[in-house]
Amino acid sequence: MKNVNRIIIWPCLMLLLTLMFFITPTWAAKYELTRNSVENAKDVDAKDISLFRVKLGDSEANAVESLVEQKLSGVRAEQEGAFILLWDKENPTGAMAGVRITDGKVDLIFINNRFAHKVRGVFRHVLGASTMKEIRDLLGQEDFPNETLMGAKMLYEKQGFLVNFLDRQVNVEFCLGCADLFSGF
Repeated sequence: MKNVNRIIIWPCLMLLLTLMFFITPTWAAKYELTRNSVENAKDVDAKDISLFRVKLGDSEANAVESLVEQKLSGVRAEQEGAFILLWDKENPTGAMAGVRITDGKVDLIFINNRFAHKVRGVFRHVLGASTMKEIRDLLGQEDFPNETLMGAKMLYEKQGFLVNFLDRQVNVEFCLGCADLFSGF
């Protein structure tokens, strides 16, 4: 019996522990905008972003179920055309976040500064930023800057998001390969 433990059980346990060591970091890499406090901008990748459990590439049915049919605390959700818009029940002056659905799949997630009180991590600071310099300090230098007198579009193409800054109004759009998102550059 002792030989069985040494030959079979211990190597299996060691293999299991080794696998758990390597698998755990991949689970931790996911970034739920309203739950996980990812503070390092280099850890953010659009393919790992989710908004109330809706990720880029999810089906329309999943997005409707998670955003519209679920009761989200303090949030009113509406489906309008290709968008599912999320409104703050306390201050419904405009949509604070949402998703765009194209060809039956979620292809864009957006948040703006009205959503700052719900988002966690680095994007809470980005949405509260009052200057482009603050955003660059948080996220690093963008891949393609597009500044005008009115504001800026800051494209972080490698990570899959765009920050629109217009005099204290901040909007972040997450997308993977959206031609319309990157067309202004």
